[in-house]
Amino acid sequence: MKRLNILLSISILAALLLSACGAAATPTAAPITLTDGLNRSITLAAPAQRIVSLAPSNTEILYAIGAGSQVVGRDDFSDYPTEASKLPSVGGNMGTYSLETIASLKPDLVLAAEINTPELVKSMQDLGLTVYYLSNPKDLDGMYANLKTVAQLAGRESEADALVSSLQKRVQAVKDAITPDAARVTVFYELDGTTDPTKPWTAGKDTFLSQLISMAGGSNIGDNLAGSYAQMSLEELLVQDPSILLLGDAAYGATPEQVAARTGWDALQAVKDNRIYTFDDDLVSRPGPRLVDGLETLAKLLHPELFK
Repeated sequence: MKRLNILLSISILAALLLSACGAAATPTAAPITLTDGLNRSITLAAPAQRIVSLAPSNTEILYAIGAGSQVVGRDDFSDYPTEASKLPSVGGNMGTYSLETIASLKPDLVLAAEINTPELVKSMQDLGLTVYYLSNPKDLDGMYANLKTVAQLAGRESEADALVSSLQKRVQAVKDAITPDAARVTVFYELDGTTDPTKPWTAGKDTFLSQLISMAGGSNIGDNLAGSYAQMSLEELLVQDPSILLLGDAAYGATPEQVAARTGWDALQAVKDNRIYTFDDDLVSRPGPRLVDGLETLAKLLHPELFK
């Protein structure tokens, strides 16, 4: 019996030693090192758990990949989803941010974007903050890549993979509906027509908006202008005579009724056919996952017969 007890004790001790060795051998999370949009090498010891977002698109990406609970601060314009607007704001209106407020939130990551200047990034870096500068994507593939980049920084890679797969399926559904032989609907997208109705602002060919209009089965008449964003004279607008008017400035007071009442605009085909629609510009101006919402909305407005 005494020998049995000794053997049992040795076995238990050996098991404890193996367990301890196994625990000690458990690998820790590897550092995350990525190159940001300013070509800087950024390293995190582990996925960020306290994130300050300095752009609405960044905020929307973080919530979409399931990292909303890790966001501790946001810029003035981050209002989607609703819960994001309840977070402390660090500024952004008129391009002014409170470095003191940002630092007080003790972030392990500040996620900047192209609306933020390199000078602002340097100021935060000089305070010892880790800042990742996320460049704007040029197309939907670039947007998917941004989702995965942010997911790496936040430790949400599996969630991002699922999101990207879902978004790609939705985009493919639009592509399947808008066949190559579908008639192209001419579109004028108004960014600002209330300041000067004789020279409304619109988006040109080198913009995400123009890409989305094309993918939705439309032809953006702003593609004829020089520059990504430009004014189109009323005379040129009448010559182009778009079939549909989309009011991206609806949030600033533009309404179909006001547009129809503008001097000279009643000659436009879109006005005659009552095809003037308000549009949530956030869906196409914020380079995040809601771009796909924007694509679907555009497709249904331009080709309602295909989405009954």
